[in-house]
Amino acid sequence: MSTRRTFLRSLGAALAAAPLVPESVLADPYRLTMRGSTAAPVRVRGQVVVGGRGLAGVAVTDGFQVVATASDGSYQMVTRADRPFVYLTLPAGYRIPAGPGVVARFHQPLSPDAAGEAVASFDLETLPGGDERHTVLALPDIQTETAWEMARFHAETVPDLRATAAAAAGPVLGVSVGDIMFDDLSLYPEYERGVAQVGGPFFQVVGNHDLDFQGRGDEASTATFSRRFGPRYYSFDRGAVHYVVLDDVLWHGSGYIGYLGYDQLAWLEADLARVEPGKPVVVFLHIPALGSRHERDGRTRPGDSVSVTNREILFRLLEPFRAHLVSGHTHENDHLWHGALHEHVSGTVCGAWWSGDICADGTPNGYSVYEVAGEEVRWRYQATGMPADYQMRLYPRGADAHAPEEMVANVWDADERWTVVWYENGQRRGRMARRQGLDPRAVAEHSGPDRPRHRPWVDPYPTRHLYYAPVPPGHGALSVEATDPFGQVYRAALEE
Repeated sequence: MSTRRTFLRSLGAALAAAPLVPESVLADPYRLTMRGSTAAPVRVRGQVVVGGRGLAGVAVTDGFQVVATASDGSYQMVTRADRPFVYLTLPAGYRIPAGPGVVARFHQPLSPDAAGEAVASFDLETLPGGDERHTVLALPDIQTETAWEMARFHAETVPDLRATAAAAAGPVLGVSVGDIMFDDLSLYPEYERGVAQVGGPFFQVVGNHDLDFQGRGDEASTATFSRRFGPRYYSFDRGAVHYVVLDDVLWHGSGYIGYLGYDQLAWLEADLARVEPGKPVVVFLHIPALGSRHERDGRTRPGDSVSVTNREILFRLLEPFRAHLVSGHTHENDHLWHGALHEHVSGTVCGAWWSGDICADGTPNGYSVYEVAGEEVRWRYQATGMPADYQMRLYPRGADAHAPEEMVANVWDADERWTVVWYENGQRRGRMARRQGLDPRAVAEHSGPDRPRHRPWVDPYPTRHLYYAPVPPGHGALSVEATDPFGQVYRAALEE
């Protein structure tokens, strides 16, 4: 750990004095995230209590350093006056505090007095029944731009979230995985009104469309987001799982790249140092760490706005754990592995920007559901307005012009560990072949300069979760059976 911290500090210090010009951001992004500060020092004292008694071992941070509460729940740290918040890593087994509505409140603004002293104390409540079993609803890219789109969110997504939460085992919490808005930040209250109906506390990830674009640098770009929701990055524990929220959108004044700044990485290293190696860690971030979109498009490397450009540092910090990265941003479903690290790129609440009810890879509008029991983490994709077992869409022979003699199954949350088998007249015919292609419905609805009508710039994406099987002319009744890595079996019949 000390070697990595020395590396981070030395690299950041070497670049801190460089001039700020947009053309150089890609070469030296630390210029925007590691500038020197003349802010006055502030001594912060406080206590974390439960039922009037101090709680030991709780992590408290200013977004850079992490300290632990003493046996009486007290802590102190020396920070800087320009640090906006003091906040907790919420411990497992306690209620997630919420402000108005259900937005999680685990932070306090840093408010020093004239002598440079500040107090920030926290009062927690025990969670009846505990949280060893719990459910997380991950909502990437709600991305409402207009009142009409927000009305769809309230009419379609919110009732589905309520139904999923009502059927879930254990406490339920939500994470909105960035691009909560589509640039119009005045709609945040309508988002809060929607998720307040779900019933569980919600955490927020900042996305590239959640920014104040007039901000001249990265931190200034999240002023509205932070006033509404608090810190840009933080962590919390539920049961045996350590959850982390990161801000991987670096705004440089005229655009953004995927990047994790120096302070955030230093905090993350200190945060993860408190987690036992081998434990499950789930990280939420808006822009995928890598994704495979560039490979599917025939490019050798991902774009700087659709991947985390310094992801190798993140991968290294997560090596000791059974880690999952959960993102959105690209409006599709994708699964990748980086060693033991599992990257989940999730389909989105808004689909292809509210242009219909599917993403550009054919994945339905929806969100991901993570069900946790002890250290076991399971997941599935929940299509908005559909039953939980709706996990594929079937297309008849010839629906894909590039495979005229084959039927197609889009199994949108599948990865290479799934088994997908086809049947004719109830008789097993064999496994379907997983190949890259375009979802036939996405082609029909998204291809052409004037389609889809609401967002004519949307085009179909090539995807790797299509499965093909050769079927003869005059075939019998066709059906497909898909089995996920957890042994759950899903079935669908082709209707022609």
